[in-house]
Amino acid sequence: MSMPCLHIVSQRRDGGGGSAYIGAMRTRPPRRPDARSTPRSPGRAEQNAPHDAGSTPASGTSPGAAPGRQGRRGGGAARGGPPRGTYWLYGLHPALAALGNPERRIRQILATEDGEAALRERLNAPLPMQPHRTDRARLESLCGRDAVHQGIAVLADALPSLAIEDVTGRPGPLLLLDQVTDPRNVGAILRSAAAFGAAAVVVMERNAPDETGALAKAASGALEIVPLVRVVNLARTLDALKSLDFWVVGLDAGGGILDGTSFGQRRVALVLGAEGDGLRRLTREHCDEIAGLAMPGDMESLNVSNAAAVALYELIRRGKA
Repeated sequence: MSMPCLHIVSQRRDGGGGSAYIGAMRTRPPRRPDARSTPRSPGRAEQNAPHDAGSTPASGTSPGAAPGRQGRRGGGAARGGPPRGTYWLYGLHPALAALGNPERRIRQILATEDGEAALRERLNAPLPMQPHRTDRARLESLCGRDAVHQGIAVLADALPSLAIEDVTGRPGPLLLLDQVTDPRNVGAILRSAAAFGAAAVVVMERNAPDETGALAKAASGALEIVPLVRVVNLARTLDALKSLDFWVVGLDAGGGILDGTSFGQRRVALVLGAEGDGLRRLTREHCDEIAGLAMPGDMESLNVSNAAAVALYELIRRGKA
């Protein structure tokens, strides 16, 4: 079975072609760069999730306590919800990754008996605080009836915000998302970015999901590994990356075949659009090339997160990641 490959077409900044080996994928550092800016608030759905005032702490401590510092100055608890600037992470892998990330401020851990046992078995360090014992029904009320929480929920501050300048020096390609709004797609893209050694995932300040439990669950721990950067203007960001010698490739089904020689020694920034709409016209105009994935089967398109994974794999195969 042949693997899908990445084909590039369109106007190129230098008008030339050719391919060059840039280097094999390097191991990603297991933490984010330092940042001082204010974390984003969670989305409205997260703010309105009920707080766990009724859980029973396994250690006998006060069930309503919220350990840790406030994530946003002046923030308080939304009525019936967690404090502003915080949200509930759920599931074993997101919880383990968050508890192991020194950039995370953990406020509270809720767990069933089995969930706490799984945390203690898998975490290679002591828990930062004693979990509050709860039941699955209570976790479903916090995380959602369909959430795969595995008996674990962690109340945490959102991660510190990062600027694009904070990540351009990191190894690996950059992934930029043009109005991709589904948190599960963004989470899955983060997971692929961590697996294939991407430097960061860049989303728009608007028309992009907030950092939520659903996004973190889909990322399966990758939210703690790969920086998630927000920018106000994507077109200006692409121009800034070009000035830093990035080669900007927009992924679109209309891309044709090229011999892959255009990247040269430059680092690659991949731009992916929303499903259905694809890349916006202005975004396309600020790309150096437009790329398509060759799919010999009967399907004409892929989910955006699957397309990101295939494109990243192709960059590794070509020695570009």
